[in-house]
Amino acid sequence: MDRDPPSAAPAPPAFDSRELVASLPHRPGVYRMYDAAGVTLYVGKARDLKKRVASYFQRGALETRIALMVSQVARVETTVTRSESEALLLENNLIKAHEPRYNILFRDDKSYPYVCLTGDPFPQLRFHRGKLDRRHRYFGPFPGAGAVREGMALLQKVFQLRTCENTVFANRSRPCMLHQIARCSAPCVAMVSEADYAADVQGAVLFLQGRAGELADGLKAQMAEASAALAFERAARLRDKITRLSQLQSRQFVESSTAGDIDVVAAAAEQGVVAVNVVMIRGGRHVGDRTFFPRHADADLLPEVVPVFLAQHYVEQPVPPTIIVSEAGDQSALAEVLSAQAGAKVTITDNPGGERRVWLAMAAQNAALAIGQRLAQKATQDERLAALQEALALPPEVQRIECFDISHTMGERAVASCVVFDKRAMRNAEYRRFNVTPAHGGDDYAAMREALTRRCARVVAGEVPPADLLVIDGGRGQVAVAAEVLAEHGLHDMRLIGIAKGPERKAGEEDIVFPDRDAVLNLPPDHPGLHLLQQIRDEAHRFAIQGHRARRAKARLASSLEDIPGVGARKRQALLTQFGGLRGVRAAGIDDLARVPGISRALAEAIFAALH
Repeated sequence: MDRDPPSAAPAPPAFDSRELVASLPHRPGVYRMYDAAGVTLYVGKARDLKKRVASYFQRGALETRIALMVSQVARVETTVTRSESEALLLENNLIKAHEPRYNILFRDDKSYPYVCLTGDPFPQLRFHRGKLDRRHRYFGPFPGAGAVREGMALLQKVFQLRTCENTVFANRSRPCMLHQIARCSAPCVAMVSEADYAADVQGAVLFLQGRAGELADGLKAQMAEASAALAFERAARLRDKITRLSQLQSRQFVESSTAGDIDVVAAAAEQGVVAVNVVMIRGGRHVGDRTFFPRHADADLLPEVVPVFLAQHYVEQPVPPTIIVSEAGDQSALAEVLSAQAGAKVTITDNPGGERRVWLAMAAQNAALAIGQRLAQKATQDERLAALQEALALPPEVQRIECFDISHTMGERAVASCVVFDKRAMRNAEYRRFNVTPAHGGDDYAAMREALTRRCARVVAGEVPPADLLVIDGGRGQVAVAAEVLAEHGLHDMRLIGIAKGPERKAGEEDIVFPDRDAVLNLPPDHPGLHLLQQIRDEAHRFAIQGHRARRAKARLASSLEDIPGVGARKRQALLTQFGGLRGVRAAGIDDLARVPGISRALAEAIFAALH
C-alpha cells in the first residue's frame, strides 16, 4: 500500500496589519515588533496602543529607517498597562533586555560615584560607588571619581573630617599623619570633642548642599562669640576655617546663584555621530560632565535622542530634583515615574532662561566638542591602520588586532594579557587576562604557550572571533611559540607578528618580527603604523602589569601573620589590636611595628619583609 509523502509544514500566515490594528484597544501599553526569525526589531510605548501601532501601517510617506523596519515586521506583540508611566517602565526594561536593532540604545554605564558621610558617632568621609545604604548620607552622584576625590580633599582642608576605616579608627593610640598636615582633627584620640566634630560634619553637609553662604555666616557668628568669651584659640581656628572656605569658593568650580542638584542634558550630531552631554550641578556648583554616544542613532533622529536618553538613563537610578533639557516634548509620564522613584518631585524643564540657558548651551557645546574629538580620533586611527596595512602588506580586511604580553616578578604570579583593537578603537570589554603557571618560574615561552593555547581553544570553539592580526610583545622566540600554537589549533591563516624592543630598547626603534622570515622590519619613528602598534603593545603591557599587581596583592592579602617565625598568638593579637587588623599591620612601617609591646626591631623588620 503506497503511502503519501509527508506534507511540508504549513507556512506561517502572512502578517496582516489591519487585523492587528483592529484587535488593539485604546489603552496605554507597550508594543514589540519582530521579524520572521523572531528577532526583536523595535520596542515602543504608547499612550494609545491602537493609534500608535496603526501609525506605522497607514498609507503615506514614512522615514527611510522606519519604512525599512516596517518592511521586516512579521509579528507584533502588545502588553496593556494601567498607565503611560507603567508603560514607560516596561518599555525601558524590555529595551535593556532585548537591545532591539531599531531602538536608540545607550550603554548601561551608570556606576556613578558619591561623597559619603557614614552614620557613625564620628562620621567618616569616604568615596562610595554602588548600592546606597540608608544608614549613611550620600551626596551626588558626580560625573567621575576625580570630582569626588577632589571634593573630598577640599572638605578635608576645611573641615578636617576623618577618612580612616573604623577598624583603624578604633585602635589608634596617637594621631596619624593626616592630623599633622591639618587634614584631620584626630577624633580617634579625642583631640576634638564629639560636639565640635558634629559641627564640622554639619558644615560639610551645608557646603555639599550648596549653602556655603549660610555656612560662612554661621562660622563668622561663632568666631564673634568665641572672641567675646575670650576663647581666642577657638576663634583662631574658626578664622582659619573661614579663610580656607573663602579660598575654596574663589578657586573651585563654576558658581551658581541657584543652590541644589541639577542635571543639564543636550545632544548634538555631526557627520553621522550623535552625542548626549550631561552637565552636573551639585550643591549649586558645576562639578563636571559626562558624554554618551548612543547606538542606532543618526542625525535624523536627533529630536528623539534626548527623550530616549532620559528614560534609559534615569529610570531606576538616582535622579536630581531638576533636569534641564531642550525641547524634550511631553515628559509628564517620565516625570511622574522619576518623582515616585525619588520620593520627591522631579521637574523636567525645557526652554530654560537665565543662567540655566547658559548651562544648556554649555552642554550642547560639550557634546559637539566630544563628537569632534571622536571624529579626529577616528580619522587618526584610520590613517594609522591604513599605514600599518601598507607596511605589512596586509589586505584592507585586516581590522581586528589582538596583542599578548606576559608580566611577572622574578617568575612569580605570572599574568598574560590579551587586548583587542577593532573598529578603530581599543575594545576594553573584550580584554582578557590569564593567570598562567609555567612549570619553571620565569619561563616566558611556556607562559605565552599556555595563554595562547587557552585563547585559541576559545576561538576554535566559536566563543570569540579570530584575530585578523595577532601581535606578540616579544622577539623571535615568543613568535615561534605562537606560530606552533596556531598550527596546533589549525589556525594557519591567522597572521602573526612580534614587536620587540630594538638593541637600544628605545621607543621608535622596535623590531617587527615575522614567523616565516629571518629579516626584521624597522619602521621610521614617525610612521603612523608603528604608532598604532606601539599603542596596542603599550596597552597590553599596562593591562598585564595591572593584573599581575592585583594577583600579587591578593597573594599577600592571603598570607597570615601565622606564617612569620617568631610571631606567636600573643604577638599576633597585640599587632592586630594596635593596627586594627591585617591591613593596618601591612600599612605600618618598621618603626611603627617596633613600638608594639613584645616586637623587637629585628622581628619588626622580619614582619615588614614578610608582608611586603
